[in-house]
Amino acid sequence: MLRKISRTVPIWIIVVIQGLCAAFFITEFAFEVFGKNRQPVSWKIHEFVEVSANIGLILGLILGGVLLRQLVLRNHKVEGQLRVVAGEFNQLLEEHFATWDLSPSEKDVAYFAIKGLSNTEIAELRDTSAGTVKAQMNAVYKKAGVVSRTQLLGYFIEELMAQK
Repeated sequence: MLRKISRTVPIWIIVVIQGLCAAFFITEFAFEVFGKNRQPVSWKIHEFVEVSANIGLILGLILGGVLLRQLVLRNHKVEGQLRVVAGEFNQLLEEHFATWDLSPSEKDVAYFAIKGLSNTEIAELRDTSAGTVKAQMNAVYKKAGVVSRTQLLGYFIEELMAQK
């Protein structure tokens, strides 16, 4: 938690600095466009504020680039992990389908059911009747020792969690 807070503090500091910089430049622009006279400020202070504002904008640009790079690297890492998990899940399915001695049709139906498709959707994809799909799903349940799709999916989720 402390690490997360320490990471966000510099980001918020730079966001505040950029907000102040934006306010400064907008105010400068408004005075020039509308011809309003400002309070007299020494040119040294004015130049210091302008230089500080530009430094703040540059820091924001650098920070944005660093954060974008970190996000891209994290995204690649997570995608890699997801591919591994998907591969493990498919391997787990194949192993159990072989152990249960599912027919090719039962395997197809089981895959689609685990993906969340209804019997009607599976029937349309497989060009069969919903009754045939229901019978095949019942055969899968019997061979797997479960009574519903929820239990079938839960079985595989428990298996994956036990591997960790």
